[in-house]
Amino acid sequence: MSYVFNCHLNGEDTFQVAGADLVPLHTKEKYSYTLWTRGKGHLNMIPRFFMSEAIDLFYISLMVFYADRKVRRILQPDAWTRSFKVYMPVLCLDKWNANKQLLESMLDFLTGDHWQFQFRERGFNKYETLRRDVISKSKDKLSATEFCMLSGGLDSFIGATDLLVSGHEPIFVGNYNGGKGVSVYQKKVIDLLSAHFAYDMNRFYQFYAAPKSGKEDTTRSRSLMFFLHAILLASGMGNPVTLYVPENGVISLNIPLTVHRSGSLSTRTTHPRFMGLLRQLIANLGLPIAIVNLYQFKTKGEMIRDCLDPQFLKRNVKWTMSCSHPDLGRYTGDSEPSHCGCCLPCTIRRAAIKFAGITDQSKYRDKKYKDPKHAINLKSYRLGLKNYSEHPMHPLMAIQQSGPITERHQDYADLYRRGMEELKNFIDSL
Repeated sequence: MSYVFNCHLNGEDTFQVAGADLVPLHTKEKYSYTLWTRGKGHLNMIPRFFMSEAIDLFYISLMVFYADRKVRRILQPDAWTRSFKVYMPVLCLDKWNANKQLLESMLDFLTGDHWQFQFRERGFNKYETLRRDVISKSKDKLSATEFCMLSGGLDSFIGATDLLVSGHEPIFVGNYNGGKGVSVYQKKVIDLLSAHFAYDMNRFYQFYAAPKSGKEDTTRSRSLMFFLHAILLASGMGNPVTLYVPENGVISLNIPLTVHRSGSLSTRTTHPRFMGLLRQLIANLGLPIAIVNLYQFKTKGEMIRDCLDPQFLKRNVKWTMSCSHPDLGRYTGDSEPSHCGCCLPCTIRRAAIKFAGITDQSKYRDKKYKDPKHAINLKSYRLGLKNYSEHPMHPLMAIQQSGPITERHQDYADLYRRGMEELKNFIDSL
């Protein structure tokens, strides 16, 4: 069966699809997002109104995230794969019809589902017209040739630190959804970077976006929506922009640890295959934005070890958030978000900090995997690492498990091997 969604972006849109879930993104009925409303004056500091192609792609990312959250995978015949059809109003109809297959292929790979889009033309809605006019009249403007994602995680904190130490002047963009865990750490990281480097707070943007309903937790598309906030802002700079996406290369490969842990809960957003498709789409749309991951061939531990301001990093590792569920501690009495210590992102984080040889002052709710669910995780990690040691798959084959790698095969294979050794050394020490 196919799940059908119909997006509206203004009150005058009368397009209807029988049986479709109508999602009016111009209201707060089913979706809450702060792009247009959070710090209106701050938004007006972007030099130009956003390119129409970027606006379209931003709204598409919101709809993808809505569908991704709305439909539970466990209810599908294979307990995973869903089929979506999205009716989408766009400003650049011809370009989207020309790139429809590319968009669908990109999303198929990202979420592991089947996507179809049906586009129809629209004009600017009233809010967009108002914002365009206000931005054109605003006198306080920012200039930038570089943007950087700032998630509140350890990787992006290192990326931001390295850029600022090196004299770069990017605009940082953060995005959060759900509980307060991510936003608390994002705000702390922003304060730390601004104070330590005497960096202009106006060059930090932080947005919220989340559907008001939906129970699917895998949410592979969440990071795409995160990217699109930055791409949208970058399209208004009036010059070519490099967008930095700081993430260690091991996690971007999304390689399954065991046959039972396929990496399905992890995002594929920085996988080389997805990044290649996204770059191609951005180029086809005429957006002057280059996406770069400076750490594609580094493990997380190597990122920590090689940070350009090691003392600053050591003092503040504890203020970064890696956990996939930082708010779950409230069920055991914690008043503040924290790391569980046992999910795969937490485990990779702990392994990386151990590899780098620094003291980990982060708060972990279960450092010894005592909870029954956490104990199962640990057994799974050990099983995967035992298979890696005793029945190794050739690294050149292993790197292809989550998607095709078409270049620099040996570099990716070496990265995979170093990443597995980093994790193994930590698990063996427990």
